[in-house]
Amino acid sequence: MLDYDEEAERYDASRGGEPRAAAAAEAVLGLVPPRARSLLDIACGTGIVTRRLADRDGLRVTGVDLAQTMVRHAAARLPGAVVRADSRRLPFRDGEFDAVTSVWLLHLVAPAEDVRRVVAECARVLRPGGVYITTVDKGASHNVGSDIDAVLASRPRRPASDASELVESYALDCGLVPSGQARFRGRGQGRSPRRAVADLRRGWFVTLPPGEPLAEEYAARLQALPEQDRPRPDPEFTLRAFRRPPDA
Repeated sequence: MLDYDEEAERYDASRGGEPRAAAAAEAVLGLVPPRARSLLDIACGTGIVTRRLADRDGLRVTGVDLAQTMVRHAAARLPGAVVRADSRRLPFRDGEFDAVTSVWLLHLVAPAEDVRRVVAECARVLRPGGVYITTVDKGASHNVGSDIDAVLASRPRRPASDASELVESYALDCGLVPSGQARFRGRGQGRSPRRAVADLRRGWFVTLPPGEPLAEEYAARLQALPEQDRPRPDPEFTLRAFRRPPDA
């Protein structure tokens, strides 16, 4: 697992920067009801997407992250609007927000019970009629049919904690109902073989711990691919929206 306090310093540059943030924010806002006046962005990271959400007229946005360095970066972008907190125990009242978002979070959460707790907390702070929006199936989004994917196809895997059907079941358990879906490109995130090796060696692939012999076997196979610095196609991410019924 990556250390997100350490990762904060290079997070934006290594993940598509402003173009990716713009694509994510546009897709999220497309699922936020026009009448929404307050939005909580959970796992806001450096705030690069959160700031764009806050650009929508009439929408008051609050960011939350657990990593102190991420919070510091986000607070520089949204002064007075960022809180350090655990997404499993949000420091907000029941029904406080018109919309809640968790972009690129649930795939990082384990065990499954903690994913349930995060979804339950998102539902708890959502007002009746409000919408919860989250990314799902993030790992699958990076499989673009490239030669890099062919090399990595046989690596050990763990069940996806953000599988769409699982997230939907957790949402239904909390009284939320499906209300929409969107997709957006992770601009600037197409991996090259050299970048894939760098990601592997810094812990990106959780089932291939850096320094382990198996990880180095995959690194060698990636290094044997042609065009080491040519990015392969960008991933395409999926958002799901879940609504709390007005009479809930």
